[in-house]
Amino acid sequence: MPDSTKLEKNRKSVRHQTFIMLLIAVLMFGFGYALVPLYNVLCDAFGINGKTGGQTAQSVVSSVDKHRTITVQFVSMNNAKLPWKFYPYRKSVDIHPGENTRVAYFAKNESGKTMVVQAIPSVAPSEAAKYLKKTECFCFERQTLADGETMDMPLLFHIDRDIPEDVKEITLSYTLFDVTGTKKSAPPEQRGKISK
Repeated sequence: MPDSTKLEKNRKSVRHQTFIMLLIAVLMFGFGYALVPLYNVLCDAFGINGKTGGQTAQSVVSSVDKHRTITVQFVSMNNAKLPWKFYPYRKSVDIHPGENTRVAYFAKNESGKTMVVQAIPSVAPSEAAKYLKKTECFCFERQTLADGETMDMPLLFHIDRDIPEDVKEITLSYTLFDVTGTKKSAPPEQRGKISK
């Protein structure tokens, strides 16, 4: 009888420990799964790591504030002697807060080989980053171009109506980085308008 009691206690202990281990595994998986969205929320909230608020198609503009105008300047740079032409078609636009605006950047691969690039945005002044809402941007995906290939890279955005009154000008800058070989590039249907 003492042996069967011991055996039953051991079974209960093993079941309890198994349950605890499974619970820990599920919690760890949940935490790992939540890290990316949590990171994106923090970057959106604080405008850090090149992220700007509302970078999804769910951003909805309720109304346009016709009483205010903000100048948005566009800047482009290539990182580490990247042999590409890369520039905005328009250097700046004047827009009203809440107004959707579409612009585009031009890119041409002059490297002599197929390359994959990623555009990283930054916003100045930094406090304006959370008010710049991008709903479509070439920076969301990596871009692949063969040698001599060109691309029109679209950007659709608006400025949130809650932007502070003292912000009259915003600079949106993109730096193009070579990421060839680091990860699979965007599929052709997501790469923007391509021409030779």
